[in-house]
Amino acid sequence: MMMGAMRRTIHAVAMGMTLAIGVGELAGQEKAALQHPVDVAVAADGTVYIADRHLPGIWKVSGGKLEVFFQASKKFRTPLNAIRCLGFDQEGRLLAGDSSTWEVYRFDKSGKPQPLAAEWIGKPMGIAVNQAGDIFVADLEVQRIWRLVSGGKPKEVGQVVSPIALAIDGEGKLVVLSRGKHQVRRMVKEGEFEVLVKGQPFQFPNDICYDDAHRLVVSDGYGKCLWRVTPGKPPEKWVTASEFKNPVGLFCRGGKVYVADSRAQQVWVVDGQGKVTPLIGAAG
Repeated sequence: MMMGAMRRTIHAVAMGMTLAIGVGELAGQEKAALQHPVDVAVAADGTVYIADRHLPGIWKVSGGKLEVFFQASKKFRTPLNAIRCLGFDQEGRLLAGDSSTWEVYRFDKSGKPQPLAAEWIGKPMGIAVNQAGDIFVADLEVQRIWRLVSGGKPKEVGQVVSPIALAIDGEGKLVVLSRGKHQVRRMVKEGEFEVLVKGQPFQFPNDICYDDAHRLVVSDGYGKCLWRVTPGKPPEKWVTASEFKNPVGLFCRGGKVYVADSRAQQVWVVDGQGKVTPLIGAAG
């Protein structure tokens, strides 16, 4: 992973180029349409944010309208050119992880992304924030879990093979989804993890979130399904839908699970009974 002066120089130039593009513009597209959605996050007010790798950038859906929230540059090594994940900090500000610039960004009130990780995150695939406001990041490139430190280098809090997503459970503990030997682990303390799901029941896990009943929901790309894990019970296949093409990013809010599906170019909304409906227009 590149670090040091060269990375900082590239990053500084990239920030200037990208911010000049602007926020909330369709950047010449004739019609707003998802291209390759990889993650989704739903704000407390119901606004839905969608990370799109091929836009590249972030869409938002508010009042039923899809529009670009942040248009990144298509030039590599520019902010959010390779957006991977979304989240919210304790104050509800949008967070986004980007492997193009080795960064995690927080959007300010003007809608501009501000770097938080001092260019130390290789491939940020998942973000989780606990009740204390600590921001954790799963770094697939170096197979580490980082905690962001204000104004400085992130602190390593653990090593997990192939960490792909993070969540905070009902007890406020960090939970890690892995594509390694044991697919779900929980951090007992920094550097120490316990196994919650043994083995590899999920074919190709992508993301996790906790529903209102504190059950863990897992998206499975190869299985084209959602799994549900109830404490003390083995994982169960919960929703297998013909609509699913490649369920990737997840977000649980208000009794619903929002599913970013990169190949279907859609975000699905799954209710408590497992009914699947498209967020945007008709499924295509």
